[in-house]
Amino acid sequence: MYEMNLLNLPYFEPRVSQINGKYFIFDPIRRKHVMLTPEEWVRQHFVNYLITEKGCPKELLANEVSVSLNNQARRCDTIIYNRNLKPLAIVEYKAPSVRITQDVFEQIARYNISLHVACLLVSNGLEHYGCRIDYGNATYTYLEQIPAYHELTGL
Repeated sequence: MYEMNLLNLPYFEPRVSQINGKYFIFDPIRRKHVMLTPEEWVRQHFVNYLITEKGCPKELLANEVSVSLNNQARRCDTIIYNRNLKPLAIVEYKAPSVRITQDVFEQIARYNISLHVACLLVSNGLEHYGCRIDYGNATYTYLEQIPAYHELTGL
C-alpha cells in the first residue's frame, strides 16, 4: 500500500495504481499515470487546490513544461496560462522533506527569464509561497496567500 505525507492542502482522493510493484498517480493535466514520488504527490494536491479552491481552469494548466535556458532544456513543474495562452505564473514543487529556501526561488526565477510571468509560486505541500514580480520597477513582493486565478489575470 502506498503511504504519502499529509499535506497542508485540501484533501482529495487521487487515482493511484500499482504496476509491477511500483505506484503511479493519475495526472489529470497530462492525462496519464506518472510515477508516484513525494514531489509528484505535492504536485497533484497543489494542482487540485489550484482548480478547486483558486478557480484555475484545468485546461489552462500545464505540467512538466520544457523551457530553454541558456540553450539548455529545463522543465517547469506547472505553468498557469491566461485564456490567450500567455503564461501567468510558474509553480515549483518540492517534496515535503525539502525546505523552501532562497535557492528554490532562484531556481524558479531562472525559469522565468524566458517566460516573464507576473507570479512565482513554490510549495513543498506543507508551506506555500508566492511572489509578484514588478518588471517596471525591477522589484518583487512576497504574497500573503496564493492568488486566485482571477487575481493572477489582473497582475
